[in-house]
Amino acid sequence: MFRVVIPARHASTRLPGKPLALIAGMPMILYVHRLALRSGASEVIVATDDERIRAVCAAAGADVEMTARDHASGTDRIAELAALRGWPEDAIVVNVQGDEPMLPPALIGQAAALLAANPAAAIATLATPVATEEEYLDPNVVKVVTRDDGQALYFSRAPIPWDREGADAVPLSATRHHGARRHLGIYAYRVSALRALASAPATTLERRERLEQLRALQMGLAIVVADAVEAPGPGVDTEEDLGRVEDLVRRGSRS
Repeated sequence: MFRVVIPARHASTRLPGKPLALIAGMPMILYVHRLALRSGASEVIVATDDERIRAVCAAAGADVEMTARDHASGTDRIAELAALRGWPEDAIVVNVQGDEPMLPPALIGQAAALLAANPAAAIATLATPVATEEEYLDPNVVKVVTRDDGQALYFSRAPIPWDREGADAVPLSATRHHGARRHLGIYAYRVSALRALASAPATTLERRERLEQLRALQMGLAIVVADAVEAPGPGVDTEEDLGRVEDLVRRGSRS
């Protein structure tokens, strides 16, 4: 059994009011809620800091909870919700970002099942192969390297693992990205891990790379990673992203 929480805040630097942005006439947050309901979760809850988002979700029949405005991350918001709802320490909660209206529901269930199957892990997440050299070198694409058993060693905006031989090749190798993996921003947490993360300050690596998952690694929390069973569709960060997703929705496509 697992729960899904969709953290949704109204403020956004690049696209203010993003959860309420319309996609083919429906607010994006409701698209995400609808796909989360198909994941097999026992509960799907929207955690927000904005009355406008709460009202839209409530009118659609979604379970929605108001949370504090000052949370630095979705993880902190979910930790507050877990405390409000009194969930036990070993409960599994999947963080589904509210700007992922094309996320396959199977990935939500996969992340939860991965954590349930790895009792020594505090967090589970997913990855896909890096597809291109451009993606490999893009600092907005987070890469992950793992042990042979799937436990995360490191996440970085840098191109990892770095092909030392390929880097010295002339001309530069077009296959340096082969074997690299792109981290997907979906997480399954045990509630105990949520509480530990929310109560700890940002760590040096987290501040340097601006990646919250590095706090967990520096704290000694084990993160298990698996390859996603389906390729995710695009997320929404900008007006251009929104237009692309709306076009995909109207065409009935995910990619």
